Amino acid sequence: MLVALALVLSGCSSVPVDRPPMQPAASPAGVTLVVGDQKGGSQSLLRAAGLLDDLPYRIEWRTFTSGPPLVEAARAGAIDVGGTGNTPAIFAAAARARVQIVSANRGNITGDAIVVRPDSPLRTVADLRGARIAVAKGSSAHGQVLSTLAAAGMGLDDVDLTFFAPADAYAAWRQGDIDAWAVWDPYTAQAELDDHARIVADGTGTANGYGFQVASNAALAEPARSAALADFLARLAAAQTYSDTHREERAKVWSAETKLPLPVTRRAVGRGPDLPVPLDDAVVASQQALADAFTAAGVVPGRADFAAFVDRRYETTTLTAARDGIPGTRTDTRGGAR
Repeated sequence: MLVALALVLSGCSSVPVDRPPMQPAASPAGVTLVVGDQKGGSQSLLRAAGLLDDLPYRIEWRTFTSGPPLVEAARAGAIDVGGTGNTPAIFAAAARARVQIVSANRGNITGDAIVVRPDSPLRTVADLRGARIAVAKGSSAHGQVLSTLAAAGMGLDDVDLTFFAPADAYAAWRQGDIDAWAVWDPYTAQAELDDHARIVADGTGTANGYGFQVASNAALAEPARSAALADFLARLAAAQTYSDTHREERAKVWSAETKLPLPVTRRAVGRGPDLPVPLDDAVVASQQALADAFTAAGVVPGRADFAAFVDRRYETTTLTAARDGIPGTRTDTRGGAR
């Protein structure tokens, strides 16, 4: 349904095709900001930091299994903003979607892993040749498989990729229907603790670790929603920083909201948080290199121009909040309420 809606929007709606201009100052009062989220994502971070109280607007949360359907929803105007990994943002650029990359973060890459069952004979990346690997198509794990294989002198044609949503992949992996599973935390932590999974390779030396908030052009084009976006992104950046120094609190909230066992969320949190970074030339260059690798592999037709979808209008506000927190909240580092 979202794909159909995207086609309708691309053909006849008033949603801006190009990047909307900066909007005049406005109040977000009365706005309902529709936010896409993933398991244990933005909502959990904000709640752990106490930053969902006294919002000057309303948030309506939509939960997605992975980044690709979330980006498709933003492309279709079904959500205003949402968080995703490095690869879905590239696919959005390749599709010339009516979205913009509006903030960036970088996280620990050891939770981005290719896992096998404890009794598997597969122990190295070279052993994956010919293996059936489950992955969510267009997800950060898809990019991780591509990069991991390339580092070992292999390509996607050297393995049998099977595209599954994470929950379906987990079931197939546990049943032995696939040989390996490429995934991210908290799924990696869950597989390790519940199923004694072995990690054949993680993102060390191959993954760039970037994640992004992707906003729809429609939301950016409206002054009130643009103001709500600015506040939301600032709060999220402050929450990401807060989670680094309050990992136990973050793990407990994550566990409560997802029903995952606390040891699972503790392991995922212990690998390190996603922390805000500037949307600078280094980020763009790293993403462009990954995009070009997908093009070379024949996964993305043509060249995806990542820089064309980077919108830095919120960067100063976001990075200031990451450093100083939100005034009057527990994240405020300038003498506000704790």
